[in-house]
Amino acid sequence: MKKYISSFLVLVSGFAFSQTILNASSPEEFRKMRAENKMKVGDTIVDKTVKPLEYGFVDEKDILKSMFVWEVIDMNDKINQPFYYNNPDGLLSSETKSLYKLLLDGALNGDIQEVYDDENFVQRLTPEQIKSRLVDVRVDDEAINILNSGRQLTEQEKKELTDIYETTTEKVKVLKVFGMWFIDKRDGQLKYRPLGIAAMGPDPKLIGRTTPDGQPLPGADELIDLFWVYYPNAREILANNYVYNRKNTSADLSFDDLINARRFSSVIFKSSTGLGDGVIKDYIPRDADEQMEESDRIKAQILQMENDMWNY
Repeated sequence: MKKYISSFLVLVSGFAFSQTILNASSPEEFRKMRAENKMKVGDTIVDKTVKPLEYGFVDEKDILKSMFVWEVIDMNDKINQPFYYNNPDGLLSSETKSLYKLLLDGALNGDIQEVYDDENFVQRLTPEQIKSRLVDVRVDDEAINILNSGRQLTEQEKKELTDIYETTTEKVKVLKVFGMWFIDKRDGQLKYRPLGIAAMGPDPKLIGRTTPDGQPLPGADELIDLFWVYYPNAREILANNYVYNRKNTSADLSFDDLINARRFSSVIFKSSTGLGDGVIKDYIPRDADEQMEESDRIKAQILQMENDMWNY
């Protein structure tokens, strides 16, 4: 009986999305409604755009204890793969984008305006600056000689003598999340609030670079922060885009749901309670095992915050 009840609940959760394709008069109509985030109910077109659930105001005096935490999310981990799945033109009922693609598109088209160059959220990036971080155009020496001679390159020469290196979506497999754990003494709960999210990928300016002896340039394989997004500014975009659900392709589970519920696997690499500036690898260098132990220690410290609350 429990099995049938569970199946019924799953079907109900996906009903709103399923009836869009089931009631569409043509694939073109369905694609148009999906792109506009609308749904057909009888002869009426309904807007499916939702507002993310408001966090509510938290007064500083209501925070009994808090800790800032920076985490790395590896999208190669099985539990994190919904963040990476990108299928914008696939089956009728399974159109999805990766989290990075959503953030990038939102930043470039202006839907997400709070985009910065690092986790301090000081230097804001324009769409043009974001693009320049993702693409590196290199001109061969032969093309430089032609330009120095005073002649412009032909279209054929531009294709043959110009190389474009780009950090594309499939190369972005690591995310960073910055958030705050705090004890809200009004209801005596340990809560989490995401504050920033970043995508990490290879630096296009170093891709394919070699040393004079033909060896790969040191550091060329290292990942960099491509850009940081102030999370509250991206919530509306994330709340109206859904992750790939292999168990039920019609069930709606938004990226905002996934992140706020912390349905991901991560490793803490920095905290506000760490030594020095809080970056684990800086105060525990060259020892991966101890770095992982320190990350686990910080996680245990977060859980202990709630236990300690009853001692006040």
